[in-house]
Amino acid sequence: MENTDSDEGVENAWFVVVNDEDQHSVWAVGRPVPDGWRTVGEAGDKAACLAYIEEHWTDMRPKSVRGALANGGHRG
Repeated sequence: MENTDSDEGVENAWFVVVNDEDQHSVWAVGRPVPDGWRTVGEAGDKAACLAYIEEHWTDMRPKSVRGALANGGHRG
């Protein structure tokens, strides 16, 4: 298995990815981004990506749940 967390070259470059539910994750540069996810920002090291996530993903609830609760608990 390839080590994508080494200190050499592109294997150490990461993106932040976000899905339609506004959930965030880190994703290794060079790997195809899964369907339903998109990259945000610039590639960087894993620590920088995790710092971005900590700053921007402040509500862990999926976007659909937040929306339902904002509408009095009713979806739609």
